[in-house]
Amino acid sequence: MPAQNTPGEIRLESYNVNGIRAVEKKGFLDWLAESAPDILCLQETKASPDQLSEKLLAPDGYKSYFNSAERKGYSGVAVYSKQEPQKVTTKFPGILDKEGRVIRLDFERFVLLNVYFPNGKTGAERLKYKMDFYAAFQKYAAGLRSKGLEILVCGDVNTAHKEIDLSRPKENAKVSGFLPQERQWISDLVADGFLDTFRVFDRRPNQYSWWDMKTRARERNVGWRIDYWLATYGLGPRLLDAYIKPEVDMSDHSPVGIRMVI
Repeated sequence: MPAQNTPGEIRLESYNVNGIRAVEKKGFLDWLAESAPDILCLQETKASPDQLSEKLLAPDGYKSYFNSAERKGYSGVAVYSKQEPQKVTTKFPGILDKEGRVIRLDFERFVLLNVYFPNGKTGAERLKYKMDFYAAFQKYAAGLRSKGLEILVCGDVNTAHKEIDLSRPKENAKVSGFLPQERQWISDLVADGFLDTFRVFDRRPNQYSWWDMKTRARERNVGWRIDYWLATYGLGPRLLDAYIKPEVDMSDHSPVGIRMVI
């Protein structure tokens, strides 16, 4: 039976699937039917809608929304929602409009931004792209805040915020994903009025959402927490829980989620 919510609450989950067609072969649709979140946000779909099966385009009970990269097999985000949003946006200013990394859904009580933030590990040029993207996103979010909107941001941020958020902080201090400027950006976003929802409810160490597949790090839980749900303070009183699902292993990431009162 699908998971059931208490009346008056919704469950939202975010999952970097590292290829939506790849996870389809690993039972993704069965998992979606069983888990049954009200909203599921995906990152790194690596496909455009015309490459997807009918079942991936329209799972039972869900509306689907996609923003895909022009480059085939790369990047991309998607949202499955039981409730139809008031508005869906796939066009954004400047760098945010590149590589199919952002999709925005406007609901009555909040704006949802599903984002696949860039990875900066391939070199200085890509790290600069990542930091420019971070800055542009922060400016865009501030613009929404200035209009009085409450915002949920979810996705693969590709940075662990604090030492508690990865297994080997000292060894990775000079690695993109844990560089001072990347970590500072998360701190700045929090200072701008966003809650790291997971740390509101769970302050334990060894809670991760990504593991390196090449070294079989998941088996040893040598991981990083780089997938987030961030919420503006006005949504804070509505939050009921935030969690990670490490037992779901169709990707090198695991789903992360929140429960909130609507």
